[in-house]
Amino acid sequence: MTELEARRSIMKIGILGVGHIGKTLTQRLAAAGHQVKVANSRGPHTIEADALSTGGRAVTAAEAVEDVDVVILSIPLNRLPQVAPLIADVPADTVVIDTSNYYPARDSRIEAIDAGQVESLWVTEQLGRPIAKAWNAIGSHSFAVKGRAAGSPDRIAIPVAADRDRQVAMALVEDTGFDAFDAGRLADSWRQQPGAPCYCTDLAREEMPGALAAAEVERLPKRRDLAVAAIQERVGDATTNPDAEYGVRLNRALFM
Repeated sequence: MTELEARRSIMKIGILGVGHIGKTLTQRLAAAGHQVKVANSRGPHTIEADALSTGGRAVTAAEAVEDVDVVILSIPLNRLPQVAPLIADVPADTVVIDTSNYYPARDSRIEAIDAGQVESLWVTEQLGRPIAKAWNAIGSHSFAVKGRAAGSPDRIAIPVAADRDRQVAMALVEDTGFDAFDAGRLADSWRQQPGAPCYCTDLAREEMPGALAAAEVERLPKRRDLAVAAIQERVGDATTNPDAEYGVRLNRALFM
């Protein structure tokens, strides 16, 4: 058995963040047989029971990153610097996977990213260590309800970028019910940022190469902001409030 196979069999995973993506990660990875601990900023007593329904365990943030093979960061990008001291004590061979995306309206303006720095490279600077990028390019609703068994004809693909630990991250993506697609180096992860053709457009594996290749870095921010504006215009109006599939349709129209 290779090291990767050994780590795939049963991994010890700590998840920071129990929002829509973090909750589904906790449910899916625990259901796949992994030992999952999950934490939020408000304490384990605030984590709802349904997030733990498949065997995940609520702990403190410090406990979530102790004695684990993988740490998954599922928190807003602007909060990543706050957890950097916690991640600093994690052993160098622990895999760290980030699911975040940059949205200026939520995260406030980050000058380096606005000037063109790849989001994931900014994150590595804040954390002081390599990361893998995964689960950032799928909407929370699609992630929660569209997972399928391997080989299913309607299985959605999720891009994974990393300079190391890419295979571990891809294995975990597969365990959550999606086809993991090798998206290359972390420096190329801009191709899966908001505004890119593969971002939250629910593509199949065979569609992913073309979508990644078609990404145009200078157009991403404008497309991202157009999508946000279109959704904000409709949210809250009982007659036009977008359903769960509206975001996928909108992103396909704007990004592809």
